Amino acid sequence: MNIIVCKSYDEMSLRAAQMVAAQMKEKPCSVIGLATGSTPEGLYRQLVNMYKSGEISFKGVTTINLDEYYPIAPANDQSYRYFMDHHLFDHLDIDKANTHVPDGTAADPAAEARRYEERITDLGGIDLQILGIGRNGHVGFNEPAQRLMLDTHITDLTKSTIEANSRFFASPNDVPRQALTMGIGSIFKARRIIIMASGANKKDAVRAMLERTVDTAFPATILNLHPNVTLICTADVLE
Repeated sequence: MNIIVCKSYDEMSLRAAQMVAAQMKEKPCSVIGLATGSTPEGLYRQLVNMYKSGEISFKGVTTINLDEYYPIAPANDQSYRYFMDHHLFDHLDIDKANTHVPDGTAADPAAEARRYEERITDLGGIDLQILGIGRNGHVGFNEPAQRLMLDTHITDLTKSTIEANSRFFASPNDVPRQALTMGIGSIFKARRIIIMASGANKKDAVRAMLERTVDTAFPATILNLHPNVTLICTADVLE
């Protein structure tokens, strides 16, 4: 695993954006896997600035998001579709038809998971995947478990993840208890992976990812098996 240590959140965001931009310049029709949450917000601001300055164009790019709460409507301001529109898509020249987020309103979530996995395959896999890391080691919504699902699936959220995400909702009771998420195998289809981590509260998670043997009780450790992963983090994560 390659490691890039940055002095600040803004520097981390810029370094990640530069890697995404380089991928797009090398392959204008790139498939970019995206994540949500507070960690990549700065990355998305940097990409919007790069687009507005004429440095990059998203016209040929396809994006595919890691996950979505279930059930939730796209218009809900806590949905990941809303998040992506608000922070990135609405500010670019990207074709919205080429932006993919699991359908949090699907009547049959298992069927939606299969459809989403087929879409990843039809796209030829992901060129560059952006990830964050949860404090319990989850990536996407692949939570600690005795067994991990390979493909996109519907999953129950753990208590710790619900508590961590409750800051975005009016109360913990408003946080959906399930999510549609890419599986570990779906993520491993990406040819390159960037995992971002910022802040001392991610220190234990990153240390465990780097020091543990592969352990399904800490899903992020599985990234050590991928041939092309870059960790971009702030210095306090490794102190």
